[in-house]
Amino acid sequence: MGRSIKLTEAQWDELDRLRFSTPSAKVFRNCLIILKSSLGESRASIAEELGCGPDTVARARREYRQGGVRALTPQKPTGRKSRATPDFIVQMGETVRTSPLKLGYGFSTWSAARLAAHLAKTTGIRFSEDQMIRLLHDHGFSVHRPKHTLKGKRNETAYRKAKAELAVLKKTP
Repeated sequence: MGRSIKLTEAQWDELDRLRFSTPSAKVFRNCLIILKSSLGESRASIAEELGCGPDTVARARREYRQGGVRALTPQKPTGRKSRATPDFIVQMGETVRTSPLKLGYGFSTWSAARLAAHLAKTTGIRFSEDQMIRLLHDHGFSVHRPKHTLKGKRNETAYRKAKAELAVLKKTP
């Protein structure tokens, strides 16, 4: 079980290249485990020196024996498949580029919550506001909070008159 690993010079060089070229601390650690194992160091001493558990050392050794250098790179777990289908993503992009006013809404900018509600109504796929923000970012859209103003909804003549009256009131003691 605690068999040491015998490396050829080419294998040692390959591990060294991977160790110094990887940005991943886990891959760096796994390479060190194999290199130290080839020098005859025990599982416990490697674990103590590298600050990992003996099971990690055993796993790295086992994976190296079974899969070689490629096995030292941890595989990302696949996770659950996204509910955002390619059709949903296309419709999301088209909707974001369309003014909500053209779609019959009483507001002029999309918020993540409003966009999520609209897409849930049109596609049947519902996402939370946070998920919608993540999807938008993942597909190259930036998300900003809308600034709500009454511009365009107010009576401009009355607004100018009130602004002038306010200026006069500010000037008088």
